[in-house]
Amino acid sequence: MHSMVSKGKVLARKTLLIQLYVMAIFSLLFLVIFNTDAGISYFIGACVSVLPSIVFAFFAFRFAGATKKELVMKSFSQGSKLKLAMTIILFVLAYQLTLLQPVFMLIGFAITTATHTIAIIWLSKCQKTISN
Repeated sequence: MHSMVSKGKVLARKTLLIQLYVMAIFSLLFLVIFNTDAGISYFIGACVSVLPSIVFAFFAFRFAGATKKELVMKSFSQGSKLKLAMTIILFVLAYQLTLLQPVFMLIGFAITTATHTIAIIWLSKCQKTISN
């Protein structure tokens, strides 16, 4: 069980790093190709995706390896609820910004969220290939 938890933490950390790289690269691309507001709007959308994921990962692995399954499940559930609430709150706050270009923000959110899913699948396949 402990080995699985360690692999989960490593996977979460690597996934976050990939998201951060994609976020930085695309923010700079949008800044250069379009304009400053587009780059900032993309970055804000990416942050709306990444920040709640970080909080969720903290909750998901907070009691990792604990012997009480109920505690682990409760923490996981709290993390999921908090992630959803944070995402909604961050979207509402983002829309209050006058410089925000909503299309670029939504593109940032979508690409960063998709990157999370793709990175998990890709890294999981890499781990299976290495362990076989």
